[in-house]
Amino acid sequence: MSNTKSRVRRLTDAEEAEIQRQIAADPEDGEATDEQLAQAKPFAEVLPELFESIRRSRGRPALEKPKQVVSIRLDQDVVRKFKATGKGWQARINEVLKNAKVR
Repeated sequence: MSNTKSRVRRLTDAEEAEIQRQIAADPEDGEATDEQLAQAKPFAEVLPELFESIRRSRGRPALEKPKQVVSIRLDQDVVRKFKATGKGWQARINEVLKNAKVR
């Protein structure tokens, strides 16, 4: 996982001041009052149909036969040989094991 913070350049004081000036100058960007915040409702309550359509469409579709996550210890040379075959090496190990004759 990459660390995004280490790649983001910090704003200078002048840049931050300019951004704040532009925010303050925007007539449509008023801060919400305490009364407005007290009246706010959750998105799911305001637009339930849209919320459900978004919620249902997130992520991968469920698989008919999902694979099971397991931990297995293999010799280093075995793993190295499969990795050397490129992307999909774990699927190839799965195929080899699926086709193996189990005693």
